[in-house]
Amino acid sequence: MDGEVTAGQIAALIAAGAFAVVALALAWLLVRLRRTVDAATVAITELTAQAEPILRKADLTMENVNTALTQAHTSLDSVNLQLQKVDAITAHAAQVSANVANLSTVIASVAANPLIKVAALGYGMRRAVARRARLEEEREVRQTLRERRRARRRQRG
Repeated sequence: MDGEVTAGQIAALIAAGAFAVVALALAWLLVRLRRTVDAATVAITELTAQAEPILRKADLTMENVNTALTQAHTSLDSVNLQLQKVDAITAHAAQVSANVANLSTVIASVAANPLIKVAALGYGMRRAVARRARLEEEREVRQTLRERRRARRRQRG
């Protein structure tokens, strides 16, 4: 048995070889994985370096937008205050307008009644004078016709 190799030794030798092959394959995979992780780390570092200024600009832009929104809110508050004042002025103007309308109605009714009476009297007097003048003209025409008839009768007879 000294120089003889037994089946157990051959199996152990095959298992050791297989273990060495598996160990080499795992070592090769770990080296490849290490390179991939290194490349990913470099890519992430570059991305972070490029994204940092963009994020700073975005942060500054957001601050500017917040400032502008605050100013707009302040302006809108001021506009709302002015609109409330305009509403109050409009309400007062409407009330004054209603009072003036009521006053003009009262004045019109007070002044209109005597004016209507005066106008009616003037109209009645004009009609009466015109009728009297017409009646006078008719009387004169009748008188003239009578005198003509009498004159004709005298000439005939």
